[in-house]
Amino acid sequence: MLLYSDVIRSACTKCKVNVLREPYSYTMQRILIADDDTVFCNLLERLLSLAGYIVLKAGSTKAAKKILQQEDIYTVLLNANLPDGSGVAFTREIKAHYPAVHVLVLTAHADITSCVRSIKNGADDYILKVDDTDKLIALIKEQMASYSPLPDQPVNFGNVIGKSPLIKKSIELAEKVAHTNTPVLLTGETGTGKEIFARAIHDASPVKNQAFVAMNCASFSRNLLESELFGYKAGAFTDAARDKKGLIEEADGGTLFLDEIGEMNTDLQSKLLRFLETGEFIKTGDTRLKKVNIRFISATNRNLSEEMEKGVFREDLFYRLNVFNIELPPLRERKGDIILLAEYFIKLFSKRLGKPVRGMTDEFSRYLQDYTWKGNVRELRNIIERSVILSHEDILTDDLLPFDILSGQYSATSHSPYDLSELEKTHIFKVLTTTHWNRAEAARLMNISVSTLYRKISEYMLSPHQQN
Repeated sequence: MLLYSDVIRSACTKCKVNVLREPYSYTMQRILIADDDTVFCNLLERLLSLAGYIVLKAGSTKAAKKILQQEDIYTVLLNANLPDGSGVAFTREIKAHYPAVHVLVLTAHADITSCVRSIKNGADDYILKVDDTDKLIALIKEQMASYSPLPDQPVNFGNVIGKSPLIKKSIELAEKVAHTNTPVLLTGETGTGKEIFARAIHDASPVKNQAFVAMNCASFSRNLLESELFGYKAGAFTDAARDKKGLIEEADGGTLFLDEIGEMNTDLQSKLLRFLETGEFIKTGDTRLKKVNIRFISATNRNLSEEMEKGVFREDLFYRLNVFNIELPPLRERKGDIILLAEYFIKLFSKRLGKPVRGMTDEFSRYLQDYTWKGNVRELRNIIERSVILSHEDILTDDLLPFDILSGQYSATSHSPYDLSELEKTHIFKVLTTTHWNRAEAARLMNISVSTLYRKISEYMLSPHQQN
């Protein structure tokens, strides 16, 4: 087993090629490490600081609470066990008070019960502290990047990968509207690339040198969403210790992108409508009008026409947003683009992770083309990154694919992804893949007997070359 200090020291020596090399975003400034292991905490702080992040540390839940009250934290790296309480339980408290904060639970053991409980309490994912150096760095990087995916270079429509007629039509529409100040509504399933399109529209617009501010409305309660959008004055509510600029003010002169706008409460929809009509707003707890000038782009995976009929989305706001609609097609309707996208992501992550992967086997390609891709391009991107991380050769092989792909478990006839047995099955397959199907090592990591593991493998019909 690797010592934590060995893991991080090794990582620090490689940081020029392996550490989080994401472009700066004002939403990704502060990371809180909540861990009582001082050596691990200090070395991880050094690693993340070298990557350009502002890092704060806490050795207990009490200290972590104080920092969360005083600072704008984007991500918490949280030990599953802290001296004054369970990090798994603390996850629920964090998400209740700060729903926009992302939580990654750090655990020294592949304990399925704790991991599942963390996810149910609102954690975004868990990371095994006993993993090898490259995997530890890559998992943190993958999670941080997935919250606010930023391209390696300024986005333009040439960066949108695909030759299918449907995606070409979407690009053509976006290119035409980019040079105007017309509000744009991007529609389509989750993971189809709505933020990428929003960024491309911004980068092709007259305000391309100004701020691009993105926000997911589904991440906030009604009150928090209002304060994040419009800002607040000190004393406006209990935790308002200082004045805070809202995202509308941050985007002044540039572009504001609101994703999942269909999740917005109807009361707040009224306030947003007034702002869109006048360009004026009032901070929470303030009495003075402020005026800004922004380019407005919104997106949703909901059918807003149906939401209007249900009375949960304002008709007047819909027509204000839907001046120019661009529908983004799901990946299953552009099958011919799957391999093009996969090849692009292989090149991207091979370079980013410093691994000489140059392609994939025919079997690997077949699995990609046969899968339903409910998560669309975002899911494909994550699968390729994961495969590159796990690869030991210069070609991606099908044994690197997760159980989801090999079994097609999230097809239309699959069980719910929240089913405990499905989570256990996926977790066991994940650990077995990590250990290259060394069953004794996998059983040790999961703290179960080898006989129990063999029983689970038989029960779930797991194998390194599981067929659809």
